[in-house]
Amino acid sequence: MPSRHQGTGGSVIKRAHLLALVALTLMWGVNWPMMKLSLRELTPFYFRAVTMSCGAVWLYLFYLSRGVRMLPRGAEWGSVIKLGLPNMLGWHTVSILGVKELASGRAAILGFTMPIWTVLISVLFLGEKLTRRVAFAVVSVAITIALLSSVEFTTLSGHPIGIVWMEIAALLWAIGTLMMRRAHLTLPVEALTVWMMVLSSLCLWVIAWGSEPAPLWQFSRTTWLSLVYSVFINYGFAQIFWTVLARNLPPATSAMGIMAVPMVGTLSATLLIGEWPHWQDLAALLFVAAAIAAVLLPKQKAPQAA
Repeated sequence: MPSRHQGTGGSVIKRAHLLALVALTLMWGVNWPMMKLSLRELTPFYFRAVTMSCGAVWLYLFYLSRGVRMLPRGAEWGSVIKLGLPNMLGWHTVSILGVKELASGRAAILGFTMPIWTVLISVLFLGEKLTRRVAFAVVSVAITIALLSSVEFTTLSGHPIGIVWMEIAALLWAIGTLMMRRAHLTLPVEALTVWMMVLSSLCLWVIAWGSEPAPLWQFSRTTWLSLVYSVFINYGFAQIFWTVLARNLPPATSAMGIMAVPMVGTLSATLLIGEWPHWQDLAALLFVAAAIAAVLLPKQKAPQAA
C-alpha cells in the first residue's frame, strides 16, 4: 500500500495541476481583450511579429535552463516546418485579422470552435464514425455562427468578414491538431513549440514589412502593458503550463478548461475594454460549450452486471 506521504503527495500534485488549469484558462481568456487593446495602436501583423518573436526568445531561454534539447536534428526540421504552418503561422496570422474586425469575446467564441472542426474533418476525410454527439456538435456550431453572424450583419458597424477570418483560423488550428496527433516526433515538444514560433515570427516580420506601415513605437502605457502580457503570459507562461498539463491531466479535465476560455474572454472583455455582450453572444457561448462537451468529454460506461 502507498504510504500516507505518497498519497498526500499525489493529491497535492493533482491539486497543483487543477490550479494550473484554472490559471491557464484565465490567461488564455484574458488574452483576447488584451490583444484588442494592442490593436488600438499597433497593426495586426507587427503585433504578432513582435510578441511572438519575443515570446520565443523567452521560452527558448527558459527551456534551455531546464536542460531540454532545443536544437532540431536532420529531419526534425521538416516536422517543425510542416507542423508550424497550420498550428502557428496559420492560426496566429488569420486569427489576428478576425480579432481586429470583431469584438474580442465574439472572436474567442468563434476561435474555440476548433475542437468541432477537428472531429468533423476526421469524419469526412479520415474515416471516423459519425455519431450522434458529432452531429449535435456540428448543429450547435452552426447555430453559434448564425447567432454571431446575425449581430454583425444587422449592426451598422458590423464586420461579418471577421467571422470568416475566425472560422478559417479555427479550421487551420484543427488541421494542425490532427497533424500533431499523427506525427512521430523525436524532438521534445518544448523545442518544437519554440522553433515553430521562431520560424512563424520570421514570416510575420516579412508579411508586416510588406503590408503595413512601420510602427513608431510611441505607445500608451496600456498598449505597452498588453504587449508585455502577450509576450510573457500568452507566449510564455501559458505555453509552459499547457505543455505540462497536456501530459498530466486527463482529456475530460482539459476539455472543461477549453470550454471555459470563451466565457472568460467574453466576461473579461466587458471589464477591461467595455465590450458588453449581446444576448446572441451569451447564447452562442452556451452552444459552443455544449458542442465542445459533446466531442471532448468521454462517454460514461454502462454499469456491468456482477
